[in-house]
Amino acid sequence: MSNTLVLDVDGTLVDTNYHHAVAWFRAFRRFDLTVPTWKLHRAIGMGGDKLVAAVAGQRVEDELGDGIRKAWEAAFEPMLAEVRPLEGAHRLVSAALEQDFAVVLASSGKRHHVDHYVKLIDAQGVVSTSSDDVEESKPAPDLIEVALSRVDSGGRAVVIGDSVWDCDAARRAGLPVVCLRTGGFGEAELREHGASAVYEELDQLRADLTDLPMA
Repeated sequence: MSNTLVLDVDGTLVDTNYHHAVAWFRAFRRFDLTVPTWKLHRAIGMGGDKLVAAVAGQRVEDELGDGIRKAWEAAFEPMLAEVRPLEGAHRLVSAALEQDFAVVLASSGKRHHVDHYVKLIDAQGVVSTSSDDVEESKPAPDLIEVALSRVDSGGRAVVIGDSVWDCDAARRAGLPVVCLRTGGFGEAELREHGASAVYEELDQLRADLTDLPMA
């Protein structure tokens, strides 16, 4: 049975977290709402279905949530061409496949964004999931559970992410998690949310592939 890597995408394989924070800031401004960018950054990693209420309250979600999400999509789309893979993303995926890991991408992003990122990191053929595949995004465990259902996950698995939301989703799915600092979260808070190891960059994690915690 194969060991499985469940890989987050935004902030883990591609450098998008700050683009997303700016896009959300502009989306809220379309409705004359100002949410500080630092607060938005702290919420990146949870899906858009959760983010509006998390940063602006349930009343804003109830009254304006769908409109803000549409405005976010419109604000983020022009930035898509600026997105670059994080250093080592392709090498990590390639090394995992060469070492007979099952690899699946579990992203809270939109499907066409995920498809674009898969091309950027040259991971064609790797199974991926997106927010379009589930009713609830991270920190709910749904994305991880759907991801595992799409690969031969009869062996052991570990989640790799960059945010506290990845950690929370992994815990709820009953899986260990290791994290990267590439999303902008601190090592201490990632460990507090359950990360058993925290890496500065993907190549460091790649060097430890065979020693990752699995469950």
